[in-house]
Amino acid sequence: MSRIANGRSNLYNASARAKARKSSLIDSTRMRQLLQQGPDSIGASIGELGYRSEMDIYSSRMSGADAVEAALFHNLDNDLSEVMRFCQGQLKSLVAIYVERFAFEKAKTVLRAINGGASDEVIENQILPSENPRNSEWIQIIKSTETLQEAVNAMAGTHWGRILSKLDSEASLEELEDALDQHYYSDALKAMRGRDANPLMLRYLRTEIDHRNIINLFRELRQNVSLEKRYASMISGGRISDSIYRQASQADSMDSLLDALRRSNAFDDDGFEDAIRESKERNTLDSIATLLSHQRRSLLRKFSYLNPVSAFPVIYYIESKVLEIQNLRLLVRAKSVKMPDKLIEAHMEF
Repeated sequence: MSRIANGRSNLYNASARAKARKSSLIDSTRMRQLLQQGPDSIGASIGELGYRSEMDIYSSRMSGADAVEAALFHNLDNDLSEVMRFCQGQLKSLVAIYVERFAFEKAKTVLRAINGGASDEVIENQILPSENPRNSEWIQIIKSTETLQEAVNAMAGTHWGRILSKLDSEASLEELEDALDQHYYSDALKAMRGRDANPLMLRYLRTEIDHRNIINLFRELRQNVSLEKRYASMISGGRISDSIYRQASQADSMDSLLDALRRSNAFDDDGFEDAIRESKERNTLDSIATLLSHQRRSLLRKFSYLNPVSAFPVIYYIESKVLEIQNLRLLVRAKSVKMPDKLIEAHMEF
């Protein structure tokens, strides 16, 4: 997706449209009402809440959670395209920096599918449904390749392909994914400091980098990843210094990792002790990931309210839309396997 957009920004119009779209999203009360419904009726209700056209596309060959999930991702692609169309000038360039991450995520989806040996039929029918025209390029890459290296070669000429081609031909899936993350944020930071510079956008992006690094540190600690690999996987450019990350990567427990991060003034430790306690009790990092997600949304909401005529209302809307789809996807999948409602709600974010 091109980041270069000429002409004047339409900040007032785009901000107003983004706010109107956000007000139409499913609120926490309606989401909890959906939670009370059975697996068979949830799909119909979701269709009436803005996803009907996409669900109609998949209903002829899919059913249940599979049809809903395909419709949700198709709807998100359509929505992102519409948002980009109503943004102009420098505003469009700023929003494009944020939106480009979704293309990087699809590149990782392709690499995972190839690495996992998924058949062309499974990929085209379930992972990247052919009904979505925006999947056609990715499906073609998958059909024409059998190995990760062939997929990297097929991506030549793209943002992600250029960085992947610099890696060793025997690079693992994990190394390829790390390289994509590092490249996206490095490229985005350069853009934020260039002609599209915006101090608050830069601060938010750097906070996001820190959160990605923090959750990776906790995950790699649990997985007993070597100390060298922990530090090597860190994405540079965050507000927390490299020296702090180097110390944190040496931690041998969750508590010592938290102590290392607390040495940085840029680290917000509010709620972390409770999150770590819950993580130990449940043997999952969900509580830590949720806390970081809440911190980011709180910051984005704050910037959106303080800058009502800017790129922030647009990006805040996109983030809220992604959260809605995340909750709906969790809801239909959990309902399909008869997960208790209280457990489902505990994993949803509002």
